[in-house]
Amino acid sequence: MDKKIRVGLVYGGKSGEHNVSLQTALAVIQAFDHSKYEIIPFYITKQGEWHTGKALNGPVDHVEALISPNAETSGSPMNASSGMALMPLFASGGGANTAVAATEESRGAMDVVFPLLHGTYGEDGTLQGLLEMANIPYVGAGVLASAVGMDKVMMKKIFAQEGLPQCIFRHFTRNQWEKDQAFFLMEIEVAIGYPCFIKPANLGSSVGVSKASTREELLEAVDLAFKYDRKVIVEEYIQAREIEVSVLGNQEPQASVPGEVVSSNEFYDYKAKYIDGKSAMIIPAELPADQAQQIRELAIRAFQAIDGSGLARVDFFIERSSGKLYINEINTMPGFTPFSMYPLLWKESGKPYEQLLDELVMLAFQRHADKNSIQYTLDDE
Repeated sequence: MDKKIRVGLVYGGKSGEHNVSLQTALAVIQAFDHSKYEIIPFYITKQGEWHTGKALNGPVDHVEALISPNAETSGSPMNASSGMALMPLFASGGGANTAVAATEESRGAMDVVFPLLHGTYGEDGTLQGLLEMANIPYVGAGVLASAVGMDKVMMKKIFAQEGLPQCIFRHFTRNQWEKDQAFFLMEIEVAIGYPCFIKPANLGSSVGVSKASTREELLEAVDLAFKYDRKVIVEEYIQAREIEVSVLGNQEPQASVPGEVVSSNEFYDYKAKYIDGKSAMIIPAELPADQAQQIRELAIRAFQAIDGSGLARVDFFIERSSGKLYINEINTMPGFTPFSMYPLLWKESGKPYEQLLDELVMLAFQRHADKNSIQYTLDDE
């Protein structure tokens, strides 16, 4: 029997999307073909502590099994956190630090890492930078694409440079807001008007997002957004259909069929996404063939604009009154349970969940081999 591919699965994280990450990790562990893959769990607590688990050669049944450090009382594979928690990563056979002494549990070496972290300290390039330094193959976007995809302001500036259609937006840091609140209020009310959306610039899953119809509501929404980030973005409200497209690939990305989200709330907030279960997904979206193709092409352009790799979900608005198309954002680590939009769109496009996992791992190896073909030293050194 061929040697199994050892996959380091990183989940949890110091992020407002911690619980979403746990659900994603559970779904991925249950879906992996355990005859082909051996899973090493890496759980990061909400406080940023790492716990390294024992190898999994089969699925687990519940989230609690992936987060408890007390294996004896919970049946969990997780070990207590220690200074050795990251050792299996840096002892990886594919990395540059193979001289580091490995624990017995990590001797098999990590072949590839699959980050399943949503939001800060995982989807924003920080973990990707760690893996780059360790020279370990990993699934998904690199440092630059992850950072740009997480920062809505930088993302929109790059999209503007690429000529992608967007709604009007303004942004400011906490320091700028405190120093010149009156100026930014005037900017928002003149350029954008009410209603408008207020968001933390570096977060996903609609955490900290509000819709404001008055100045009082705007001020409250900005305060809420600053709880989650030091930078806030305010966007024009567009009465629109919400369309999403999944992208897969490295140098030659493919786009799935578009899908439509019909929110159970006034807008597609955290509750509508993850709590009440009443929002609907229409797959494929009911669109004219030429418009569906245009959306798929724009999704690939957005993916390439930020130098994406592996996977991403690109979200669009279609204005109801005019039919005008706007790009909303790109997510470099979208929700990845079997019931999330990203895999459902690929299922409709002919790629089932298990095949997606296989392809993402192979894309990680391809990207790593491509980067390692680059010469990083001068010939005369």
